Amino acid sequence: MSQLNRTPLHDLHVELGARMVPFAGYEMPVQYPLGVKKEHEHTRAACGLFDVSHMGQLLLRGPAPAEALETLVPADLLGLPEGMQRYALFTNEAGGILDDLMVVNAGDHLYLVVNAACKAQDIAHLRAHLPQGHEIEVLDRGLIALQGPQAATVMQRLCPAACEMIFMQHGHFEIAGIPVWVSRSGYTGEDGFEISVAAEQSEALARRLLAEPEVEAIGLGARDSLRLEAGLCLYGHDIDTTTTPVEAGLIWAIGKPRRHGGERPGGFPGAETILHQVEAKDHSRKRVGLLGEGRAPVREGTELYDAEGNLIGIVTSGGFGPSVGKPVALGYVPVALAEVGTTLFAEVRGKRLPMVVSPTPFIAPGYYRGK
Repeated sequence: MSQLNRTPLHDLHVELGARMVPFAGYEMPVQYPLGVKKEHEHTRAACGLFDVSHMGQLLLRGPAPAEALETLVPADLLGLPEGMQRYALFTNEAGGILDDLMVVNAGDHLYLVVNAACKAQDIAHLRAHLPQGHEIEVLDRGLIALQGPQAATVMQRLCPAACEMIFMQHGHFEIAGIPVWVSRSGYTGEDGFEISVAAEQSEALARRLLAEPEVEAIGLGARDSLRLEAGLCLYGHDIDTTTTPVEAGLIWAIGKPRRHGGERPGGFPGAETILHQVEAKDHSRKRVGLLGEGRAPVREGTELYDAEGNLIGIVTSGGFGPSVGKPVALGYVPVALAEVGTTLFAEVRGKRLPMVVSPTPFIAPGYYRGK
């Protein structure tokens, strides 16, 4: 793994006994001595600390940056208030998804967080297609996610002002004298905070957070099972260039002003295909949640069959949900079989196991939306 990149927390992971694995060009902790299942359960019960510094952090500057970025994504960014963030999608001319990202209105500029595996291509895409006069700055910063029902308890001690934010708000604060950018969001389905910090101060901040009794270090293994229970997409698995936002069940990421009849319809790559699918509802397949029986996990790539034995789809993410107590999965099936309550069959080691199309998320979200 000598050729892989390392995050600012690499040495701390090794010190904590993490098992390191290659991931998106980085050497990352997949689990700690606690183990994936207990890390998952600890995050649902208390608070987990995740190193997500491998993700790309960018600043977009220039005249009317929100208007400029709207030429590449279907999100409503002109309507995004300052100090708030929004989920967005880079799309291609065929309507496929190039990546998903978070966009913060930081006043006179935008702050973007993109996926690690797509970071280089996203930066190239932005630089190639943004209107002239706009600049992308690639930041060298750490990114730490503090997630779980007791995350706010921890932050109340260390940064009470951040606890005044609601879900999807963003602000600048200090934790233990360290300047940070904080958003109240996350990838686990729980209340939590994502904390951007200067690379050289990342380890000091992580150690300060880990000193709190509620906090345990959590690896990629539990991060994946947590996001799967939350019904959230993983780029390159549940969404990619072959899936449109409509097929992926992400219509909510297409801002109403960007749709037909809105103030600024279209204007993003693949708009004709995507907006036609929104209106005509004639897409042939749809991403669904699947809930199994027993304890045998149904993994990515598992084939799905209908009651007559016809191959009708494939699992894009799957595993055993420790908090659900059952196998959980996401996958694509024909629209006619996507109705909640439909029984399908997943072929696991030569056996066809029943799975029921189910609403997502599989767990009740804990996001804080105010009192």
